[in-house]
Amino acid sequence: MNKKNRFSPLWLALCVVIGILIGTFYANHFSGNRLSIINSGSNKLNNLLHIVDDQYVDSVDVNDLVEKAVPQILSELDPHSVYISAKDVQQANDDLRGSFSGVGIEFTIRQDTLHVQQVIGNGPAERAGLIAGDKIVMVDDKPFTGKTLTNEEAMHRLKGPKDTKVKLGVMRYGEKKVRDIVVTRGEIPTKSVTAVYMLDETTGYIRIKNFGENTYPELLIALAKLSQQDFQNLTIDLRGNTGGYLQSAVQIANEFLPKNRLIVYTQGRKSPRQEYRSDGRGSYQRIPLVVLIDEGSASASEILAGAIQDNDRGTIIGRRSFGKGLVQQPIEFNDRSMIRLTIARYYSPSGRCIQKHYTSGDNKNYEEDLLARYEHGEFFSQDSIKHEGKEYHTSIGRPVYGGGGITPDIFIAEDTTDVTSYYKQASMSGLIIQYAFEYTDQNRQKLKEFKTADELASYLVRQNTVDKFATYADKNGLKRRNLMIQRSHKLLERFINSRIIYNMMSEEAWMQYLNHDDPVVNETLKVFREKRSFPQSPKEQENAQKKVAQLRAFDYRSTHFKATFTACRS
Repeated sequence: MNKKNRFSPLWLALCVVIGILIGTFYANHFSGNRLSIINSGSNKLNNLLHIVDDQYVDSVDVNDLVEKAVPQILSELDPHSVYISAKDVQQANDDLRGSFSGVGIEFTIRQDTLHVQQVIGNGPAERAGLIAGDKIVMVDDKPFTGKTLTNEEAMHRLKGPKDTKVKLGVMRYGEKKVRDIVVTRGEIPTKSVTAVYMLDETTGYIRIKNFGENTYPELLIALAKLSQQDFQNLTIDLRGNTGGYLQSAVQIANEFLPKNRLIVYTQGRKSPRQEYRSDGRGSYQRIPLVVLIDEGSASASEILAGAIQDNDRGTIIGRRSFGKGLVQQPIEFNDRSMIRLTIARYYSPSGRCIQKHYTSGDNKNYEEDLLARYEHGEFFSQDSIKHEGKEYHTSIGRPVYGGGGITPDIFIAEDTTDVTSYYKQASMSGLIIQYAFEYTDQNRQKLKEFKTADELASYLVRQNTVDKFATYADKNGLKRRNLMIQRSHKLLERFINSRIIYNMMSEEAWMQYLNHDDPVVNETLKVFREKRSFPQSPKEQENAQKKVAQLRAFDYRSTHFKATFTACRS
């Protein structure tokens, strides 16, 4: 082989490389900067970010761009797949985790100043000497007032690692000088069972605010407390409970169901069917039970209510629940941010999915669903409820419906008889809450004398708080309307006085006051008195109606006979 032939492959390879380089050069400069992108969304997004970072006319913070883009992408899936930034993750988890590390106060921000509304009993703040009504104006020798003071900023400054210290500058009522109080931060429990007491001599009441890590043990403590008072019936209030951990709802349902009853099952495209069943170890499998729900009851609340209803274990009273039947899985990123991604749907024992209708990418209509229900009249009439899903049946054959929340067995309409435009403005503007706080602050020493919600409520009625509020509201932009105030007097008094009781006492005292004349609670007590908490099958209901009709017919014949006999005698 001669020298020329020996180098031919080398020259050929060199020509190919040069050709590729020339082709790449022309492709980049004369074909609109198109990149060779694999036809997949992820590569397209990555390359888009690279292009923007490399060629955009102004400098761009790509990380900030991603932070804004991720929520938009998730919003195209469903209303409950969400992104939580790293700075918001802890706050998002604290309520469900059962505790957080901080100083232990409830506060409100008014007129650019943080006011201590309540001090958690035996918490770090109480041990350090902080009291309700104090105003925190300095934190670690830095000003803590002004228009930049927000709830987020306050929590950021007051929360912190356990055993760390924070110096608070406090203005106390009646004092002119700022006093310094050093608080050592500690673990603050967040209660999900917020009220436990007896509605009457035989009926226990438990309010569950959400479903967190400690909800089940809290419930067991609540049941033990009621047992000491010999309760024979139980009311579980889930109104306004937006949900939480599925496992907590399952544990609570298990406490009331016989062995091997289906509580809930979940299923998704990549999530095989998973069933949750009762193990028969519950201590309250036969106690008469009523569960209260409304349009604010969602997710885990609907799991518990659905399990009780579909197993015909108790009676559901109230209004149709929210309708969230999607299961989210938390997935954390390296920067500590995370997403909650919908991976499955959950189904009640009868096989119905409670999730209400949504259109992917259209969160606006979904978010306004409760307003649409209100305007449609659903809060005021059971006949206005639209059942979107097909009919299912409970264990004894009662009809129930999917596709839009849990419909209660007994519907209680929202009472708007005495609602006026004045009452709406007063409540929705926040003026009632502002007034209640000011009244509490100015009368705290006197209000401390009352030990129960009933005692304090009786005192407040004598103080004519409605008239005082109307004067306050008039000075703050809400014109006094005497006729409307007179018509809505009971509603105004109830709202104002309940907030003062909340400020001075506890959430339990607040609920006791509100439940005193609540139509839903009154219906609950009636159900227990008439022994109707265990649902009847359609056949049993039919027989019961026949008996009632027969008794009425007999009563009519008896009355008619007596009237005829009396006429004959005369």
